[in-house]
Amino acid sequence: MKWFLILWAGPIALLGSWYGLSYYDMSFGIFMLTRDAHDLVFRVYGHVLGMPPETIPPLVARAIVVDSLFVFAIIAFRKRKRIAAWWQRRRDAGEGAPAQDLASAESLSNAP
Repeated sequence: MKWFLILWAGPIALLGSWYGLSYYDMSFGIFMLTRDAHDLVFRVYGHVLGMPPETIPPLVARAIVVDSLFVFAIIAFRKRKRIAAWWQRRRDAGEGAPAQDLASAESLSNAP
């Protein structure tokens, strides 16, 4: 599971850092981090896909969100017994406490 998360988060971090650095033209002397390279990459992708280059970053962001939901669903499925036990402990702790012991039972307007 650890390698699964590393192999998922690594490319996302690499893409996100490249996009952020090249978008704001923080090149540090590296051509791939310049704004010219940024625009060139998206022009090429736009030409290959047959769509305007400015529509590609929102599509990539949406794809990252959907992929992340799938990854978290897989993790939740693998840890479903532990999550169910935590949820049951949480529910049992909440039902057993009297209303006077809860912090929200006393109004804060009574504070000195």
